[in-house]
Amino acid sequence: MNQKDLWFQACEKIPGGVNSPVRAFGGVGGQPVFMDRSEGAYLYDIQGKAYIDLVLSFGPIILGHRPPQVIHALQKQLEKGLSYGATTSAEVNLAKQILKMIPNMDMIRLVNSGTEATMSAVRLARGFTKKNKILKFKGCYHGHGDSFLIQAGSGALTHGVPSSLGVTPGVAKDTLVAPYNHLEAVESIFESHPDEIAAVIVEPVAGNMGVVLPKPGFLEGLRALTKKHASLLIFDEVMTGFRVAKGGAAELYQVQPDLFTLGKIIGGGLPLAAYAGTREIMEMVSPLGGVYQAGTLSGNPMATAAGLSQLEHLEQLNPWDDLQEKTQYLAQSLKNAAQKEGVSVQVNQVASMFTVFFSKNAVTDTDSALAANASEYAQFFHLMLERGVYLPPSQYEAAFLSTAHTSSVIESIIDKAQESFKIMAKNQ
Repeated sequence: MNQKDLWFQACEKIPGGVNSPVRAFGGVGGQPVFMDRSEGAYLYDIQGKAYIDLVLSFGPIILGHRPPQVIHALQKQLEKGLSYGATTSAEVNLAKQILKMIPNMDMIRLVNSGTEATMSAVRLARGFTKKNKILKFKGCYHGHGDSFLIQAGSGALTHGVPSSLGVTPGVAKDTLVAPYNHLEAVESIFESHPDEIAAVIVEPVAGNMGVVLPKPGFLEGLRALTKKHASLLIFDEVMTGFRVAKGGAAELYQVQPDLFTLGKIIGGGLPLAAYAGTREIMEMVSPLGGVYQAGTLSGNPMATAAGLSQLEHLEQLNPWDDLQEKTQYLAQSLKNAAQKEGVSVQVNQVASMFTVFFSKNAVTDTDSALAANASEYAQFFHLMLERGVYLPPSQYEAAFLSTAHTSSVIESIIDKAQESFKIMAKNQ
């Protein structure tokens, strides 16, 4: 079946033809590409065309596609069974591995998705502090829980939806929003809502308005304010956990939250996420405490097998310095290639995450991200796609490298980008 026919059938049976909005190419135009298989740094579509993959399932594929260690672990578990609805040793082993790698957390609860993790962490923060309101940041995306779909990032930015139908006024009034990287606004909100804010939840590195790094002092300031006002600080490290450093952004920036949410990489490519905290906080979770959260497939044997294998191999391989060096080189090379053709770009990068913004100005928050030229990004996206490079189909999503992206693969990306920028310059 060709791409066009399959897309027609998808639109007939699935809302918008996709099971997650960003896949619909709404931010870049055209029809999405149906992928069939993957290997290393490459995706292959249903007609066999190869693409250098810079999406990497939006983050989880840090070892490249189909790493032998993870595939072997899955094959072993497949022989034992898919799901039991009972406790397994793999859950315990994965919990121990995660807690060994992230800083200063005592207990963890496994769930199925990043949305479940963030919803549960916020509920836990409310139960622990006995306060109702949460504070989030404009353009940060924490999944599709009702509390988070207020000036959210990711697909909500791509499709121009600052909120969502179905979110009640009651939920909205308990969600306070500040601009990312503007500490004075956070301080003002705390002063306006004394003793009401249960938690501040933040992507320590924003990845859902494109990659936007925290300004010096921003995360430290959030830590100080939450302590001052007896609120919890939640780091949403669903994207950055084990991606930007062994211990995630908390290790990279040396700021300790009260709760982590994790996902993507910890599942090794399968659906798995978690939230973690100190013993005092986590013992509030049922069946020990009164904060209820449950899930039939939480700690699924296949997902825990994949996640444990990936994390163990990551710890042994210790690839973070090498990934940072390769991605920094790629980011600077893309910027140089654009400048050579007179195309204005900003390339925001941290560790193995990056975003090419088509802007003359630095991108430091949601407003400056939205000011970037999304139509130029769409043109660049399609030029790269034609040349066999698969970028995120939205200006407001992060791109990634993996250990499978060798020097020759990176040079190929740079060459194809140079060609694309040259064509863009001619079209200006």
